[in-house]
Amino acid sequence: MSAAQSTEPSTPDAVERLVEPSRQPRGRRILTTVLRSRELAILIVLLLVIAAATLTTPSFLFSSNSWRDLLLTPSILLLLAAGQAVVVITRNVDLSVGSVLGLTAYLTGRLFIDTGLPVVAVILAGLVVGMLLGLVNGVLVAFGRVPALVITLGTLYIYRGVVLTWAGSDRINADDMPRSFLRLGTASILSIPVLTIIALVVLVGVGYYLYSARGGRELYAIGSDPDAAVLYGLDVRRRVLAAFALSGALAGLAGVLFAARYGTVSSGAGTGIELQAVAAVVIGGVAIFGGSGTVWGAAIGAFLLVTINRALPIVGIPDFWQRAVVGGLIIGAIVLDRVLANRTARKLTEAREDA
Repeated sequence: MSAAQSTEPSTPDAVERLVEPSRQPRGRRILTTVLRSRELAILIVLLLVIAAATLTTPSFLFSSNSWRDLLLTPSILLLLAAGQAVVVITRNVDLSVGSVLGLTAYLTGRLFIDTGLPVVAVILAGLVVGMLLGLVNGVLVAFGRVPALVITLGTLYIYRGVVLTWAGSDRINADDMPRSFLRLGTASILSIPVLTIIALVVLVGVGYYLYSARGGRELYAIGSDPDAAVLYGLDVRRRVLAAFALSGALAGLAGVLFAARYGTVSSGAGTGIELQAVAAVVIGGVAIFGGSGTVWGAAIGAFLLVTINRALPIVGIPDFWQRAVVGGLIIGAIVLDRVLANRTARKLTEAREDA
């Protein structure tokens, strides 16, 4: 058999499978497209939640404050989810981001009180401190070869302990910070909150890097098969280190913006938000086993989580079921990932057998 002949389907069944998608009914093709595009599926769920809440209470969407809150409230979580997505793509996880947020938020207030630094310098300080805390995670994971779940769970408690020891019962109040800084948390441009614009700019930058840059594609390769990435010659340690550094830097930025958004910072700032960040990433279609997903999906997942928390009480769903809905979304996302992965693997096996 010639090389040209060997590339053609060898059985009628193989030919049927190749042309099958075009013969599917239109409704089934649309459903298949939605299921394969996780971002589109989650976006549809988000729109349905907003529609249900708006039908019950029109002011949920059709009022200036509600629209502003719908965009503003997820901005902090969106930053954390963007960094978390990069780490999860490499088949790791960062559970310390909530504590990093709390530490940098309190640091922001102390810098204004104790040093009188300008706003730009304080923002940069929050970024740098967050990056350094992320680097600690990255070094221990990449060079210590300790599972990221264990390392970041430990640093979660360590960083939170630092905040508790440093802050104690003290609290940073709005009067302790410059008004120009606090305006970041309330100002809008063309009805879009400044914090949301900042979060979207960061999202676009991270998304572009993952999609277009060689380093971003290497992160996907590492998450798909770390051993194969090493054999191929990729610098896995450096890429994993950079992923954790980016996650820490974005958590540091989130801490600075948290102080601007709420004007009050205590030692409990950011407690528990790390689980929301992981949930947003998983729900948004980033495979928990690494190697696939986008920051766009993680961002939609963040919007969905925050919107659910606001919308479900409006439609009369008790608090327990609100949490159950989020848990169901997480489990459903993981199950769907495995089903689609197994289905793809089975089709590839069948194609090889029929070739």
